[in-house]
Amino acid sequence: MKKFLILSLSALALTFTACGGNTEKKEAPASAVEASSAKAVSNAPVMTFDKTIHDFGTIQEGERVETLFTFTNTGKSDLVIVDARGSCGCTVPEYPKNTPIAPGATGQIRVSFDSSNKPNLQQKTVTISANTDSGRETIRIKAMVQADPVKQQQREAAAAARLQQN
Repeated sequence: MKKFLILSLSALALTFTACGGNTEKKEAPASAVEASSAKAVSNAPVMTFDKTIHDFGTIQEGERVETLFTFTNTGKSDLVIVDARGSCGCTVPEYPKNTPIAPGATGQIRVSFDSSNKPNLQQKTVTISANTDSGRETIRIKAMVQADPVKQQQREAAAAARLQQN
């Protein structure tokens, strides 16, 4: 039992001695990584929009409307927009794809909305994928679409027919 205790204490002492030197060496690279990532965050481009929401007000069903969202790169490095997608097929963005936008420079995203078969309040988003800190930016449009009377009657007739089937 005495030999087992001595062996255990020796192994424990050896473990602490062996690991003690490695701990300091491993901490230095970790803090170097944190410092470099903090530096990368501070140099990232920033998209600052003149507006992030546009309200078209009341429009007639079937109208196609569009608006411009102007943005400025207020960061410290070039801004590159990789993709921009509308939340549905009725919302289509046009943007400067893969074109570097220098710090202080401005750009525009044109968003068009087709209100065909979209009666009532519509709220749509455009998600922008870019090399900003978050990687994604969002802009929104909304409109109150006044229903076309003929199409509304057709929708109501179709709804009534579905209710009769059930």
